[in-house]
Amino acid sequence: MSEQTHAAKERMQPVQSMTAQEAAQVQYVLTDIDDTLTRDGRLPEVAYSSIWRLYEQGFKVIPVTGRPAGWCDLIARHWPVEAIIGENGAFVLYMEDGKLQEFYHPSVNPEAMKEKMQEMSDSVYAQVPGTRPAKDQFSRKFDLAIDFKEEPPFLDLKDAERIKEICESYGAQAKISSIHVNAWFGNYDKLATTKLFFSTKYGIDLDKDNSIACFSGDSPNDEPMFEFFDLSCGVANFKPMQHLVSYPPRFICSKNDAEGFAELVEILCRGKA
Repeated sequence: MSEQTHAAKERMQPVQSMTAQEAAQVQYVLTDIDDTLTRDGRLPEVAYSSIWRLYEQGFKVIPVTGRPAGWCDLIARHWPVEAIIGENGAFVLYMEDGKLQEFYHPSVNPEAMKEKMQEMSDSVYAQVPGTRPAKDQFSRKFDLAIDFKEEPPFLDLKDAERIKEICESYGAQAKISSIHVNAWFGNYDKLATTKLFFSTKYGIDLDKDNSIACFSGDSPNDEPMFEFFDLSCGVANFKPMQHLVSYPPRFICSKNDAEGFAELVEILCRGKA
């Protein structure tokens, strides 16, 4: 689909308006995890069973998340997924021939930026009261995750925006998720690594045609994916954050988080029938 045609598509349409023809073309289901598959920090049965339903229907599921390498290792090994893109695009993990395979974005270089990362985090903690590293920081290889809404005391979106500004002033890329502000040094994001992995692993040029994939998400750090994929879909809890993005998803679910994801899965599976 051309850029002009994609840009002309009306955004935030009800997910039920996805046509059967569009749904039938989908082979890969890309999805965020936190507050897209989870609810209040837990993975409900409806989300996990929806992933299994996709797997059993022949779809290839690829979570695309800001979560850390340690979490992604477990998910790649134990969930019915094709692969997982982690730490906002730093790497992809996938199983092949019974072994965990690792694919890294070429601009990843944690050692070169270690000192700058420490300086940046110290500045954030000094300037924004109540900030602290995310509890999963110990599992991370390549980015800084600052908790503003995963565990109490919660901060508000204005604090998250301020954290993002400080990180960007150090030359980092920074994105706001539903729970963390993630910051890293490198020329990648969720979309860049998705496109590179598809090209390298599958020989698929998503720039020429992305109709084989659908993406679901819930927060501003999903904006590159919302903008790029013609079949992009937000769960309903994205709505309070839509003012933070220039490109909201093309479709929006009527339900929040896991229930919204299940709503999308129902439409995709119906397209396979």
